[in-house]
Amino acid sequence: MVRHRSLPPVAFCVALVGFATLAFAQDAVRIGVLSDMSGPYADIAGKGSLAAAELAVEEFGGKIGDRRIEIVSADHQNKPDVGSATARKWLDQDGVDMIVDVITSSVALAVQHIAREKEKIVIFSGAGASQLAGESCARNSFVWTWDTYALTNVASQTFGRENLRDWYLIEVDCALGRALDQGIRDALGRIGGKVVGVSRHPLGTADFSSFLLQAQSSGAPVIALLNGGADAVNALKQASEFQIGKDGKQTFASLAMLISDVKAIGLKEAQGLRITESFYWDLDDRSRAWSARYAAKMGGSMPSMIQAGTYSAVRHYLKAVQAAGSKATDEVVAAMHALPVEDATASAGGASASRWQVDERLLFVSREEPCPQSWALGSI
Repeated sequence: MVRHRSLPPVAFCVALVGFATLAFAQDAVRIGVLSDMSGPYADIAGKGSLAAAELAVEEFGGKIGDRRIEIVSADHQNKPDVGSATARKWLDQDGVDMIVDVITSSVALAVQHIAREKEKIVIFSGAGASQLAGESCARNSFVWTWDTYALTNVASQTFGRENLRDWYLIEVDCALGRALDQGIRDALGRIGGKVVGVSRHPLGTADFSSFLLQAQSSGAPVIALLNGGADAVNALKQASEFQIGKDGKQTFASLAMLISDVKAIGLKEAQGLRITESFYWDLDDRSRAWSARYAAKMGGSMPSMIQAGTYSAVRHYLKAVQAAGSKATDEVVAAMHALPVEDATASAGGASASRWQVDERLLFVSREEPCPQSWALGSI
């Protein structure tokens, strides 16, 4: 601690204020995009999430006041230990103020623990296990874009109206799959449906033939894919090869597949598939205009809901830093709750810290949040 013994008390206070102002001007706002950059979710998050975060920063001219806005990124490789180590280094050594994306729920749950310990903000625009806003919630963590409660409820209610209440599940054996599995069982129970069978597979599976044939032989009218990225794409391509569902007796529902994956599958193979999403690039003029900006950065590729969610999350965070005049966690969290969420990809329309937006056009079904400290946003 430097002591200015020669300064009178008033002059000393003025000197401290001047030093604080200089520190504010020089201290950058640092955002960490932690994602799958090389694995099965790289196309729906990864470098696209980084580009989306950069678009949000560009809207602020790269700075807030005299503070620069800096972005760092890393590949967590879908491994909780890698994600935890990266998050800890960022928060302890690299001056990162906020972590975003964190696709893969097992990684997200590990990173949420680190963020709680370090009292830093994390916004999950990629992960959506219901535990993140439930039993594992933290006052400084935000679930953005989607969660498994939303996906399972909107899908089960849609099929329930068509009297399709028996489901067979093909799920990835990780936190996401387990959260979706429990969500589906709970949701089907509320509409008088049931799960007639389940097949679990490791992340990054190439051969789905045995799982698909078991689903077909079950006779369940709905075959639900509780996986995403390359896993969901591979499963649907192989289902098409086996002609499963082509007779109209069974329908595929992919609860964690994004519209961008349809391009990888092909329209022929994807015919009849139903997916749940919270953002579609061609929804309206605003989404098309923003998506065109994104595509210009990404060689023509349109954004997934996760990439759009990352943009929305970063933009809202920066608005909160600007409004608070500080990057201190408590002040920014308060500002994030107070500010309306409104941008080209998301419109909260009255969503608050305690309730999901009520609108069946969205993924989200109204419910009381199990964790009053955590904030879950439903974006259209």
